Amino acid sequence: MTLRLSTLALAALALGAAGSLAFAPKAHAHGDVVPQAVDTTGLDKLGETWRDSNPYRGNPRAIEIGASAFNQNCARCHGLGAVSGGIAPDLRYLEKGDMGDEWFKERVTNGSIRNGVTYMPKFGEALGQEALWAIRSWLETVAE
Repeated sequence: MTLRLSTLALAALALGAAGSLAFAPKAHAHGDVVPQAVDTTGLDKLGETWRDSNPYRGNPRAIEIGASAFNQNCARCHGLGAVSGGIAPDLRYLEKGDMGDEWFKERVTNGSIRNGVTYMPKFGEALGQEALWAIRSWLETVAE
């Protein structure tokens, strides 16, 4: 008798949980994410005006900072090691050099919004160009 009541109680809990999920609010594509600060100590300051191409390309300190900054701010959507699980583009396939820099700059400064849904927030003001070009420097080390 006790075993049967326990089984019924578990079934009721499972049904209640499933029912509450049906009425949960819709999640936004990107979610409520707060950018994490990036320590760019050791990198040249770049000023307010965004560069058109990556000034840190091949810079070992920038690559080190970029790896950490990517894990803190980008990996939740673009995957660890930039290996996407399908939620966001796989950044290993981003074109190297100035052509890839142009797309990268556009996306990180303006974000990605489709049909009023934020798929990627604007990171330019939140992280600054030093941190974002450092991320770009690291991305080129894992490019396919």
